[in-house]
Amino acid sequence: MREIVIGAAQMGPIQRADTREEVVARMIALLDQAHMAGCTLVVFPELCLTTFFPRWYFEDQAEVDTWFESEMPNAETQPLFERACEHGIAISIGYGELTPDGHHFNTQILTDTQANIIGKYRKIHLPGHDEFDSERSFQHLEKRYFEPGDLGFPVFRNMDAWMGMLICNDRRWPEAYREMGLQGVELVVLGYNTPSGNSQNAGETAEMRGFHSDLSVQAGAYQNSAWVVAVAKAGNEDGHPLNGGSVIVSPDGVIMQKAQTDGDELLVQACDMDATKFGKASVFDFKRHRRIEHYKRIASQTGVVYPDGTKG
Repeated sequence: MREIVIGAAQMGPIQRADTREEVVARMIALLDQAHMAGCTLVVFPELCLTTFFPRWYFEDQAEVDTWFESEMPNAETQPLFERACEHGIAISIGYGELTPDGHHFNTQILTDTQANIIGKYRKIHLPGHDEFDSERSFQHLEKRYFEPGDLGFPVFRNMDAWMGMLICNDRRWPEAYREMGLQGVELVVLGYNTPSGNSQNAGETAEMRGFHSDLSVQAGAYQNSAWVVAVAKAGNEDGHPLNGGSVIVSPDGVIMQKAQTDGDELLVQACDMDATKFGKASVFDFKRHRRIEHYKRIASQTGVVYPDGTKG
């Protein structure tokens, strides 16, 4: 048995006026709670140091840059890394990354139990739009503020397991899980900030959005025989509600733990990495069953092309 006791550290709303120091104090409180529960890995949400700033339209790049981190850890987050090291807990956190050469990414990192960063992922599937849209009830400007990730879908050896990361919208794309599944991933950790409403479809309910989130995560877990830990930032941020519903899902696609609130909440699950072995050796034995000669469209075509040559 290769057991990792995982804490999914859902966070409640972060208001625009909240400081990073205030947010990190909340994260440390969740980390202390996880330590008391015996966790050795804690997963925090996407963009967990600030409000979900892509809902705001900014023209001044200097103002945009205030939402990003130019190094990690930095002065504000160092106490979190120190507490994680003190507890012997690995962590995964999401934040806006500003690189030394001026690139902007939606990033997640993974540490070992001594708080050393051993893995980095940059969000690839950016939703939303890149200019102000007067037809939307609120903005979703990820395409304006971030570049698509440039690291692919890496998998890292950590805590005697193969681990990978995704961020928010990535969880809806089966190719993302399969890229890691083909590297033997046993645990996928991801954070998300998902609005409770759809700015382009007023009829889509929060319940339906939660269903789609669970559906995507459960399918990714089952179809790659891997644990998936999906962690939300939830609640009402400056009048804009975010869905909660953080989950820990087994390699059979079963939800083992699910958040019950829209606030700071810790889910705990003992996850045996060896539970991934059966699926990888049977239904999803890729070496025996995949037929890559028939999958060429997946890596060569983006938009829809109908059989008669018409483009959708």
